[in-house]
Amino acid sequence: MVTKEQILDVLSGFYDGGFHRSAVELGLIRDIMIREDQVALTYVLADPNADTSLYRQELEEALRSIGVHAPHIRFRPMTDYERDAIVQRLQGGSGKPKEESVAPVGREAEGSLFASGSQTRFLAIASGKGGVGKSTVTVNVAVALARLGYRVGLIDADIYGFSVPDMMGIEQGPTPHGDKLHPAERFGVKVMSMGFFVEENAPVIWRGPMLGKMLQSFFREVEWGELDYLLLDLPPGTGDIALDVHQMLPGCQELIVTTPHATAAFVAARAGAMALRTDHEIVGVVENMAYLVNRHGETEYVFGRGGGAKLAEELNAELLAQIPLGQPDLSPGDPDYSPSVYPADSEIGRLYLALAERVAAIIG
Repeated sequence: MVTKEQILDVLSGFYDGGFHRSAVELGLIRDIMIREDQVALTYVLADPNADTSLYRQELEEALRSIGVHAPHIRFRPMTDYERDAIVQRLQGGSGKPKEESVAPVGREAEGSLFASGSQTRFLAIASGKGGVGKSTVTVNVAVALARLGYRVGLIDADIYGFSVPDMMGIEQGPTPHGDKLHPAERFGVKVMSMGFFVEENAPVIWRGPMLGKMLQSFFREVEWGELDYLLLDLPPGTGDIALDVHQMLPGCQELIVTTPHATAAFVAARAGAMALRTDHEIVGVVENMAYLVNRHGETEYVFGRGGGAKLAEELNAELLAQIPLGQPDLSPGDPDYSPSVYPADSEIGRLYLALAERVAAIIG
């Protein structure tokens, strides 16, 4: 039988958007009752207008990982007394919140990506589900921005499903530089990934808090130098890492990736809703695998049509690109070969250059 401690542990990575702190740490998970195979709990809402359906979905997903199915979750708004108590605790009696308690990644030393004067733009690439080519879009947008002359970094934040080093054909990992690491680099893009620290493609079996610490280390312990853009390849869905990114980088902007299939677009809307709920600006939508040009030169819509446009309309965003199915045509012996990066002069490579130009124009 599951225990109360297990429930609190698995929910410790669930962040409340109102205070940017763990809901467990804030004491928002209340009245946990366990009877045989049934679990009930109360979630105290800091924001009375929060989308409880999204909260419920994320809580249920976390609880399923420890074998809790169909939990009974109640929601109630926070009272003024409870809110004052939390604020007082975060202030620590100083009259204003402690910097280390509520500040996102930032306020670093001069020269850091996160210093107050830094011009680095943060762009997260998100999707509602796996298998839509989100990482392929990420690496090709990053490479295209570098080809346009921008200084670009890329964090493979899909810590369970890391794939960026392999997709870009990176053979040399990061190198030590004092107490920090120099990121790997290929195609003019600086790259950090969990894949550099895992031997023989071993699985990563971690829970939410450990994932957040790893992501923090990618920000703070890497010598990125001066960058114009730092892209983050988020894991699909709305789990721990996506929540951590939303907490750490409140000024981050997002690109949402889907396929034309109606179900993929429907699920991607959740990632978009999460971005909007946490005040992240949606730059636009990319429809990947939009069509296939067969050997006869005919266009086939393998996964249907209209999903990207419908999603863009739902999110009040722009459909920035429709990328067809295809494979980079370089051979493994070519010095510029990588499994997933398209040559700049290829048809799909030109589409990514146009997409990168549009993204840069929107972000600034």
